[in-house]
Amino acid sequence: MGLFELILLSFGLAMDAFAVSICKGLSAPSVTKREYLLCGIWFGVFQGMMPMIGYLVGSGFEKLISTVAPWVTFILLSLIGGNMIREAFGPEEDVSPGFDVRTMLLMAIATSIDALAVGITFVASPVKVFDSTRLVNVVFAVIVIGVITFFTSMIGVRIGRAFGSRYKSGSEIMGGTILLFIGFRALITYLDSSNTLSDTQTIFGMLIPLAGTLLGSVIVYARKDQLSDHVRVILMGCSSGIMLSIAVWGMIEPAIKRLHQGDGGGIIPVTICFCAGVLIQILLDKVIPHTHVYSHITEGPESKLKPETKVMLKEVIHHIPEGITLGAIYAAHFMRADWVSSSVALVLAIALSLQNIPEALCVTLPLREKGTGTGKAFLMGMVSGVPIPLFGIITVVIVVLFPEILPYTMAVAGGALVYTTIEEIPQISLKKDNDRGALAFVFGFAVVMLMIFL
Repeated sequence: MGLFELILLSFGLAMDAFAVSICKGLSAPSVTKREYLLCGIWFGVFQGMMPMIGYLVGSGFEKLISTVAPWVTFILLSLIGGNMIREAFGPEEDVSPGFDVRTMLLMAIATSIDALAVGITFVASPVKVFDSTRLVNVVFAVIVIGVITFFTSMIGVRIGRAFGSRYKSGSEIMGGTILLFIGFRALITYLDSSNTLSDTQTIFGMLIPLAGTLLGSVIVYARKDQLSDHVRVILMGCSSGIMLSIAVWGMIEPAIKRLHQGDGGGIIPVTICFCAGVLIQILLDKVIPHTHVYSHITEGPESKLKPETKVMLKEVIHHIPEGITLGAIYAAHFMRADWVSSSVALVLAIALSLQNIPEALCVTLPLREKGTGTGKAFLMGMVSGVPIPLFGIITVVIVVLFPEILPYTMAVAGGALVYTTIEEIPQISLKKDNDRGALAFVFGFAVVMLMIFL
């Protein structure tokens, strides 16, 4: 391993610490120069120390380290991230900066423990930067890793601070979600014996709908006025049509085809799973406080959450079945299921991305109109799209590991999508004229149907 490969490796190892550092900046009400340094030192020292320990221990414990590291990362980051989200949903209070020894120690261990295995690779693939002993080269390697992590962590805190200081509400939710995502990624990658996550098309497909959410959210910076009722009706109608078409032709129809046994028996398990998907969405509606942005209807348990947070949570609920849908179809793509067209995965990812644009736009603009800052509205619009790749990756790995559940998963996702879509139908109506919304609905439905079967 030469210098160039070592630098690339160092940046790769530093990415988890970088993401966590952003979270620290997001959640802290203020950050001093001392705390910037503390964050860099904690992550830099541990990121450099772990490979050295791995090298000294040698390959004898490689299997144990490889088994334990993902679980430790998952448990620690899930606890910390979950606590951040819990605090964000709690009553407004003075938030501790979170740079105390206990917090930083847990985070430093969580983000660096996987580097133990990297140290073991130094035994099998020696670092060769200097014409000297192996130990000297390894010491240089861990210093490079530590220094790069030190600076990237400080930069991460600065980036998080730039957003967190302006848009406090929602920042902790984003930070906690990032930590949960990192923890899930570490665990799922370990459990994924199928190597699904190494398929670049799968990972790329998971991010396409999130790109639509980003595009829809960022328009809030360019557009100063609210959408007219007629434009809103058209956008929401088209979005609902796309969703229903995805549910019917992308999920339910392939599931029936797969489970069909010549006498129509396939429709029974599909119907049961369809109803299960509906019940899941109803349960989410009951347990998560949320507000429909235009009808101003608030559902779920009583909560002291801010109105904009409840609007964001409504979109989170809406995006969960989208993530499951995306994961199911990309699992079929990865397994090369002959009963699902090879092009459907990309088609559905693009379709979800297209319908996420008006959805995000119809959330961020009303939030700003009600007094929420532009940056905060954008941030909350973006956070609402995180469940899509998160649930997508979880679903695709589970389905690939247990392929027989694929058609049932698709039927569940179809039911959840249909319920979510029908629930939104009142959003596309006007008191005097609904023709535009109805036509837009039909257009969206037909376009996706054409994309799937063309």
